[in-house]
Amino acid sequence: MISACADGSDEQVIEVEVPGAAPPGLIESLGGPQGRVPQLVVECFFSHSSFDDPIVYPGDPGASHLHHFFGNHSTDANSTYESLIAADTTCNDQQDTAAYWTPALLDDGREVEPTKAVIYYRPGLDVDPAAIEVYPPGMAMISRLTAWTCGSAGTREQEPPECPSNRSLHLVVVFPDCWNGKDLDSIDHTVHVAYSGGGTCPDSHPRLLPQLTLTIEYPISGSGHDLSLSSGDLSTAHADFINSWNQEKLEADLGLCLARNVVCGVSR
Repeated sequence: MISACADGSDEQVIEVEVPGAAPPGLIESLGGPQGRVPQLVVECFFSHSSFDDPIVYPGDPGASHLHHFFGNHSTDANSTYESLIAADTTCNDQQDTAAYWTPALLDDGREVEPTKAVIYYRPGLDVDPAAIEVYPPGMAMISRLTAWTCGSAGTREQEPPECPSNRSLHLVVVFPDCWNGKDLDSIDHTVHVAYSGGGTCPDSHPRLLPQLTLTIEYPISGSGHDLSLSSGDLSTAHADFINSWNQEKLEADLGLCLARNVVCGVSR
């Protein structure tokens, strides 16, 4: 259960059921950068950093911890679906104007500018690609299912490993792939979505979506690092997503890639 309190003299507690928890070992079971399933791969470079969060603190500039933004150039506290689809992007696919962001990584208290993000739109484990629908326009969600790795295909670990000089540190975030079919967002930005298990969604969230996997690359390797996040210690890692793709392009690309059982758009 998740409790949220409203302001005022009388405390109000809102209890929210959280179905479709991530299956144990999900993030560790994912393959390398392309994996072994059909998918769409997009590379998006770092755009900007700010203390904004249009999901958690909409319309309230500077209210959040420091975030690193990828993809959409314009993402800020006042972003809307309409403003996002009209803006430019750092992604190699210029039709991907979606907004992606994470808490800033700090090394001994100093901000580490990330190199890039690589985003994988793929079926969840044991999910039939033909059953997957495309995210509705403007859908927003947060994921806290995270792991750290050296390189894009290394072993997933709960704490950042010491990476060799030829393999930089990556943060991996896996988003839910089931949707309740009604809400573009929810009270805690997670309960309108859920994780599939055994190839199916829970009855409360029957609509299968792509399983978005976000990997952030940082210029960090070797020893002597004191890492934390702007949101707190490393256990507070998470990522946010708003779907503001060109919807026709996203539908066409996902349909083409999944139907042909191929990996599309692999970055170099």
